[in-house]
Amino acid sequence: MLIRELNDPRLKQIFITDVKIDKELAFADVYVSALEGVSRSKDVLAGLESASGFIKRTLASRIELRAFPRVRFHWDITPEHADHIEKILAEIRAKKQ
Repeated sequence: MLIRELNDPRLKQIFITDVKIDKELAFADVYVSALEGVSRSKDVLAGLESASGFIKRTLASRIELRAFPRVRFHWDITPEHADHIEKILAEIRAKKQ
């Protein structure tokens, strides 16, 4: 929902794939991806870093916590790996037929 509120063109059509928060609530690691893959990673991560203050303030106003964690963004390569594996499996299936 928050991603839709950002007006940065670098952040269009991105997906949050995972969020991990440490036990002390000091850090929230947010993993993101895009359909275009790693070629957009630098732009997307730069856009998210640029918007990190807005993101933290907005989330802090919506989620009641005594102290809100510092948000860190990471590129998630899992979707790309899954796509690669799917292509390999499709090739194997095609060779069997």
